[in-house]
Amino acid sequence: MTDIKDRVIQIIAEQAVLDPSDVTLASTLDSLGIDSLGLVEAIFAIEEAFDISIPFNANEPENSEFDIASVASIVAGIEKLVVEQRA
Repeated sequence: MTDIKDRVIQIIAEQAVLDPSDVTLASTLDSLGIDSLGLVEAIFAIEEAFDISIPFNANEPENSEFDIASVASIVAGIEKLVVEQRA
């Protein structure tokens, strides 16, 4: 699943206009300077990259089933969705 982690980090780094090496699993979107619009763009880019649908409500992110607390939680969520889709 390293390829998923690396791709998600690359997408998040693009949204934050950072080098992927500046994005760690412990990073939060806030710490990377990603606002709500950047988050939505990152979610769309991730959905497109992995051909998945993320259960995320941009209008009520705190009520979404998808955990966006950190890069690690986003990666874990994407890995789970990719595995479920392939099953």
